[in-house]
Amino acid sequence: MFTKLHLFSPYAKYLVKLSTYNNSQSRIIYIYIYIYLETTLKNQNSIQEEMKSRLKLGNACYYSVQNLLSSSLLSKNLKIKIYRTIILPVVLYGCETWSLTSKEERRLRLFENRVLRRVFGRKKDD
Repeated sequence: MFTKLHLFSPYAKYLVKLSTYNNSQSRIIYIYIYIYLETTLKNQNSIQEEMKSRLKLGNACYYSVQNLLSSSLLSKNLKIKIYRTIILPVVLYGCETWSLTSKEERRLRLFENRVLRRVFGRKKDD
């Protein structure tokens, strides 16, 4: 039997990875970074690199559906649905593990505004 346990400790300098073999032998491995389901977890809860890669993937996702979003045949509501169902989940994947600061919230807002501006154009003053 083989079990693994991953621990995050605010007091530990490292992320702890405990592996147990055959219910008798235990081995502890200390690591700084752990990648789980394409999400990078760090012992100091720093999400700058993770957010950078998520925004990069979201940008690539936008460019993959750019032809749809720039089409004049689609309504604004349909374009928003495309944004919410295709691009936004790519950016927010794994966000349950993030503890956002105002700086990261601002980066997410800027990304969203930039994509929506590309889709709808600049605001027109009357």
